[in-house]
Amino acid sequence: MDELLSEKEQIEVMRDWWRENGRYVIGGIVLGVGILVGWNQWKEYRLTARLEASARYETLAKQVSGGMLEASEATANELYENYGSTSYAALARLAMARLYMDRGRDQDAADTLNALLAIRGGAESQMVGRLRLAKIYLYQDKPQDVVDLLSGFEDSAFAARYNELLGDAHTALGQITDAAAAYKRAMADDPRAPTVNRSLIQMKIVDLPDDEPAMDGAAAEEPAADESVEPAADEIVEPAVDSGDDQ
Repeated sequence: MDELLSEKEQIEVMRDWWRENGRYVIGGIVLGVGILVGWNQWKEYRLTARLEASARYETLAKQVSGGMLEASEATANELYENYGSTSYAALARLAMARLYMDRGRDQDAADTLNALLAIRGGAESQMVGRLRLAKIYLYQDKPQDVVDLLSGFEDSAFAARYNELLGDAHTALGQITDAAAAYKRAMADDPRAPTVNRSLIQMKIVDLPDDEPAMDGAAAEEPAADESVEPAADEIVEPAVDSGDDQ
């Protein structure tokens, strides 16, 4: 009898607990199911978006290969606006920059690559974009922009290529010591799997001037000739006679 009463008491306790907490249990189950369904829907949405972006990028690649500028710009803008969080948007900027350069629109190419570098994420695409933008700056005769762009990235995965371009920029700026240092860093690239033309870089090093250009005012530090001293008679040089031949 006591056992029967004990079971009844247990059932009553369970009923009381359910009356107090049952709605929370049901709510938790509903919430868990909702989260699971939402997560699956989100994954499906992401997958669908990536597939759509991939298809649009394939279209863009064909348009770029065919030199269809206006069609390429329309497709690229669609990728930027609708699929900007995917890697295909970054690849689209690289493709458009190349097309602009092929068309001689170097500033449009530079603007496109700068937009790529301003996006968060996409480190690999941005490394390629930084490399190509530096080459455009050299083409535009903007060596200081190259230095500003690549400084701080000398030890990245693209170190050898970046350092070669830094060497070119420093050479153009007359910063011979910095140029030599950059070229030597580029030469540290693994010779078994080089990413740069080591022979070409060695030639650039050999062609560097021995000294950096003299600073302004350096000539003023040279001692002036003593005008009070008369030249000896045998030191006087007669002016050359103009033969009248222009060359």
